[in-house]
Amino acid sequence: MTTLGTIRTIDINEEMRGAYLDYAMSVIVSRALPDVRDGLKPVHRRILYAMYDMGLRPNQPYKKSARIVGEVLGKYHPHGDSAVYDAMVRLAQDFSMRYPLVDGQGNFGSIDGDNAAAMRYTEARLAPIAMEMLADIDKETVDFVDNFDGTLQEPSVLPARLPNLLVNGASGIAVGMTTNIPPHNLGEICDALCYLIDHYDQRDDITAQDLMQFVQGPDFPTGGIIYRYRNDRNHDNTDTILNAYATGRGQIVVQARTHVEEMSRGRHRIVVTELPYQVNRANLIERIAQLVRDGKLDNISDLRDESDRSGMRIVIELTRNADPTETLEALFKHTPMRQTFGVIMLALVDGQPRMLTLKSALLHYIEHRIQVVRRRSAYELERARHRAHVLEGLRIALDHLDAVIETIRRSRTQETARANLQKRFKLTEVQAEAILSMQLRRLAALERRKIEDEYKALLNRIAELEQLLATPALVLQVIRDELVELKRTYADPRRTVIITETNYTGAVSTDALIADAPVVVTVGQKEDVERVVNLAEAPRQATNVRFVRTMQNRHECFIISRDGLAWRRSVHLVPQRTNTQTTTSLAQWLTGYERRHTLAAMVDFPADWMSDEHSSASLVLVSAQGRVMRIAASHFSSMIDAANAFTLDKNDTVVWAGVAPTEEDELVLLTRQGQAIRFALAEVRPMGPGASGVMGVKLQGKDDLVVGAGLRSEGTHLLVVSAKGYAKRVPLDEFPIQGRYGKGVIAAKPSARTGTVIGGGVVSADDNLLLHTKRKSVLLPAARVEEASRTARGSQPFKLAAQDEVQTLAIWKTTPLASPTSDEAPPTPAKPTRARTRSTATGGAKSKRRTKTASKPKAEKAPKSKRSTSTTRKKRRSTTSVDKKR
Repeated sequence: MTTLGTIRTIDINEEMRGAYLDYAMSVIVSRALPDVRDGLKPVHRRILYAMYDMGLRPNQPYKKSARIVGEVLGKYHPHGDSAVYDAMVRLAQDFSMRYPLVDGQGNFGSIDGDNAAAMRYTEARLAPIAMEMLADIDKETVDFVDNFDGTLQEPSVLPARLPNLLVNGASGIAVGMTTNIPPHNLGEICDALCYLIDHYDQRDDITAQDLMQFVQGPDFPTGGIIYRYRNDRNHDNTDTILNAYATGRGQIVVQARTHVEEMSRGRHRIVVTELPYQVNRANLIERIAQLVRDGKLDNISDLRDESDRSGMRIVIELTRNADPTETLEALFKHTPMRQTFGVIMLALVDGQPRMLTLKSALLHYIEHRIQVVRRRSAYELERARHRAHVLEGLRIALDHLDAVIETIRRSRTQETARANLQKRFKLTEVQAEAILSMQLRRLAALERRKIEDEYKALLNRIAELEQLLATPALVLQVIRDELVELKRTYADPRRTVIITETNYTGAVSTDALIADAPVVVTVGQKEDVERVVNLAEAPRQATNVRFVRTMQNRHECFIISRDGLAWRRSVHLVPQRTNTQTTTSLAQWLTGYERRHTLAAMVDFPADWMSDEHSSASLVLVSAQGRVMRIAASHFSSMIDAANAFTLDKNDTVVWAGVAPTEEDELVLLTRQGQAIRFALAEVRPMGPGASGVMGVKLQGKDDLVVGAGLRSEGTHLLVVSAKGYAKRVPLDEFPIQGRYGKGVIAAKPSARTGTVIGGGVVSADDNLLLHTKRKSVLLPAARVEEASRTARGSQPFKLAAQDEVQTLAIWKTTPLASPTSDEAPPTPAKPTRARTRSTATGGAKSKRRTKTASKPKAEKAPKSKRSTSTTRKKRRSTTSVDKKR
């Protein structure tokens, strides 16, 4: 009789419960949830380790994805090939991972939801930052376990020098639980970890608010905007980010980054440049089109996708007189342009799912790194001791070389020689074997010296490692140093903008979509324009450009050509510098800007001043022939594309442009012959765009030109730079106020030693100077130029080679022009005001009386004229008539 098996009685409820729990834990641990230490699920960990084992380093050639998938399936991951390939594809997508760990070549999908090409068509290798995940894995830093069939070993966790869990985030659905950890900026996470390490003994007292000094919030790979505060029926002014970090759960509202552009005939278009995380661009466009067809969005006339390799650009054109703000509100309400990201910070801690706060996630990572550093140090210590032991034997052999050789020669076999060496010189088996394996070239004097040096270095290294293992504070310092280096190598600026507004109700304004932060706008030698967001990089980027200026992101930028044309563009629309994007020329960026045009000036103009009908701000232009043009800010409120701002003579060009907050300002002009004139801007009446302006200074001969200009403010100087590299800053109080169209007074005395005056302007101590010579470019703080009198020669603030000369000068205004609030008028300079009591033909007598009423210092009084008042008036009238004819 054959026995088929044992029959036992079971409770079906208990059996189902146990089987289900086993299955649930298997899914939780082996598939769905990441480990808190390296932030990886098993499939991702196996992919990275298999690629590392295959030698697919960042400096090695790519290999077919099918080859990688086969390696993972055959050795470590007994599941379907599509699961492995899909996981590898996600590791390579820059719109899915904040810092991709796989460097893919080929079609790896798109933000439109397109699938990656088949694995036989694509290739991949490890990204440079992925090597930080695997660093020191060969030094027994982590435990290895058997693979699925017990034939190979795989790591249970990676050393993870990169804090991957928070940096790249994670998402997954297990049985009865889910995780959704947002990605973060590497630099911010490293700063928070360094803060925890610095206060590790007081870590129990650190709060989420303390860590949010460094971690502003999630930083999604697709950018977007997060409103930090929310006030709705379920939340009373809740700080959503703080709530998520403090509890491990929360809801964060992310919306698309958009801006509004003006079109002709009073129309506008909404341009979407960034989408919320994991929003499908193609589906979004289809959703908007469907809403238009259904009549829910009836003020959209056209919809198109203009995205290219330089970035995303979804254009939504509106009908005439449509309100862009209302349309944006409807788009945010009815489309995925505004999404709620549900934060669930769930991860495996010691093999068990645990809800994490920001602080606990960081502390678990530090604890993991402590173990890795200690195990690495112990491994290196053991290797160093072993090597030192071998070198000690070699040193003994070198000290008794003849006796060692004699002992070996008298031995019959290698084993006998080893035993004789051990017995005669009291060596270990390892040392004796090393002596027998030593090559004859090691007997040379230099080779013997190398052995001694290596032995001394090893002793020092052994002492360092022993001290490190005995001192926990040194272990933390090593971790901190590695984090600092990691940040220096891989950190980049934030992509997601976080707007902190209390009592936020969901309403959106165009300005609210733009970060109000200072940026640096540069124009290069080939007239390529770009915006540098990271101000720390600005000095390095500005060393070889023609024009550079710090502007405010919400301001307007005026680009003015030498022939008097002006273009108005929002500062945040200036093409931003990236590592992969090619430069954008002015001709590509500005409609109507052609090769015949040459840039003359860039002006930072607060948009509030153009929209305020009571604003007295104006755009001031100065030409090389001494003409001055003043255009009221209100003329630019409806400006769209290029406009003729300044009509000039055939041989005249624009040399300077600036913004005057009020008509109480004073204008200073500097000529090539070293003359400077200072007069009230009120003497130049506001004109409409396209006028020819009025004369501001009398030039001295045909070769004389205006080479610099500026508006006076408190604490400023007149900068004068000569061709031979001589420069000086002259206090503006040394230049008396004169009437417009005078010769001015001496600001410099050109000579054979100094050369002619090539440039200048009004500068403050915070400004920078960008000088171009025939051979080099120099970036120089204005404060380094010495202060001197009008008649002084000045000094050379930088070395100038023989036969070299300064050719051009650009003044870098490092502080953006202040923009007043809507309830305030433009700021008035802190100086005595004067009533505008005379016309452009007023004579010298009234000029003198006005100076007295202004209570100016004696140095600023106009010199007494020996001519009669009537004679002066007569001459001024004739001058004015000539100006009108011109």
